[in-house]
Amino acid sequence: MTAAIHGDERLAARLGELLGPRHPVAAAAVVSPRGMAVVGRGTDLNADFEIGSISKGVTGLLYADALTRGEIDPDATLGELLPLGDVPAARVTLRSLSTHRSGLPQLPKSAQPWRRTIALWRRGTNPYGEDLEQLLDQARDVPPGKPRPRYSNFGFELLGHALAHAAATTYPQLVHRRVATPLKLDCFYAPGTVDQLRLGALNGRSRRGRPRQPWTGEGLGPAGGIRASITSMARMTAAMLDGSAPGITALDPIAPFGTDAYIGAAWITVQVKGQPITWHNGGTGGFRSWLGLDRSTGTGVVILSATAAPVDRHGFALLAEHSRDNG
Repeated sequence: MTAAIHGDERLAARLGELLGPRHPVAAAAVVSPRGMAVVGRGTDLNADFEIGSISKGVTGLLYADALTRGEIDPDATLGELLPLGDVPAARVTLRSLSTHRSGLPQLPKSAQPWRRTIALWRRGTNPYGEDLEQLLDQARDVPPGKPRPRYSNFGFELLGHALAHAAATTYPQLVHRRVATPLKLDCFYAPGTVDQLRLGALNGRSRRGRPRQPWTGEGLGPAGGIRASITSMARMTAAMLDGSAPGITALDPIAPFGTDAYIGAAWITVQVKGQPITWHNGGTGGFRSWLGLDRSTGTGVVILSATAAPVDRHGFALLAEHSRDNG
């Protein structure tokens, strides 16, 4: 049975070639000086996907925006903004969190990540469900390690909530006020519970097609809890390309991050055939996502899938094709 197509038919055909039958429910957007094309495959353009760790990129934008507003100092610490008491994690700076150099682990041991991962594999359960107080309890028990490049979901969870505290609001409200509303993103939100999912929220599946619970959680929001439609992701991509997105300096690479890669505030820049490409990906139990920008040609690509199989390679390929057309 052929998946229903909504939106740009030419892009739909290319997306089908790239993703094949492994991703029956997916969406893509291409933004360039020639305009914007969006497509939904197996779903309409208003359905919302989990964007996973692209949420960190959003938190990076909010961090850079808060610096511009004068709400925070990059050397401010978590303890100055969150009620952590006199614990080692309280001395971690926002600057180090924004570039994954805080020394905090990917997840704290107290969260029992292995037990949660096994439950995800076996039953498809959400491994993240902490509220903010539970997240802070975990932070009080974590001794930061050596400050070196180390990808940390935990660090970005804390960073986002610290930014919200500095703005006297919650993280979901911070996303709404400073990203979704000014950029006119109709479907772009961070649900704290399953009850907060909007009508049209997709159900994700594993690589083998098994259903997965939605990844919701107040604590998770800044690191992986945002959901969005492809149209909203396309508008955000356009704003990042034209410089109108809040905290646009988050895209600028400032520190090494792995082999031949550099990082800004969450956003990673790599060289692809001599061209700097700024990108972030995301993955949850039932979804994969990728957003990439070739800022030199004003071209951006987003791919969202409701299947937990990687889409990074396909995203880089689609961006390269359209960057050549606009170079």
